[in-house]
Amino acid sequence: MARPRVHDPDDILDAVEALVCARGAAGVSIRAVSAATGVSNGALYHEFGSRAALLARTWLRAGRRFLACQSALVDAALSRGAGAEALSRGAGADAVAAAADAPVAFADAHPAAAALLLTVRREEVLAADVPDDIAAQLRDLNGELTGLLIRLATAMWDRRDAAAVAVITSCVVDLPTALVLRRNRLADPTARLALRAAVTAVLDVGPPPRRRKPPSDTTTRQSEESS
Repeated sequence: MARPRVHDPDDILDAVEALVCARGAAGVSIRAVSAATGVSNGALYHEFGSRAALLARTWLRAGRRFLACQSALVDAALSRGAGAEALSRGAGADAVAAAADAPVAFADAHPAAAALLLTVRREEVLAADVPDDIAAQLRDLNGELTGLLIRLATAMWDRRDAAAVAVITSCVVDLPTALVLRRNRLADPTARLALRAAVTAVLDVGPPPRRRKPPSDTTTRQSEESS
């Protein structure tokens, strides 16, 4: 009796990334992946369940790899700037700049995965009929990114409030998208210099001052009674 063919799931996910690069997300089908890998249609359905689940698993792996790359760059920047007692503000700025530059570093290391993340948005993946466990992992990945943004805001200003995190989000998400990703300038060194300058300028402005909490009614009455 012939043994079933053993296949590596990562090879299948690699094939999905290659298909997205060559044909876009619409070019990913169970039949196309089968032709690219030599794995039968039935084996692919057995392993992944559906075309939507296969694409979601591929996106999830790419997203995890990107976040790992970004986190490693942040760790390295903070380690280089760590002093005897505390991190300097300069180290925090270097870490934010490293996080902003992560799409370029990731594209160098994983070009197909980077192309997948640029071509297919997470919301598109979640909009398809994907298994609940994969959808939950995709949402958890966004929570991990939020954690990194909070960590950077803490390193910069020792703040975790929404206003401080919003500034970091502009630096790490909005500026790279506008200056590098949306214009397909990953290989343009001038674009990277412009990104670094823009990040520096936004960090120099920084978040607005913390809002003071209004006094409670009890505090107000005590103040009036003592005057």
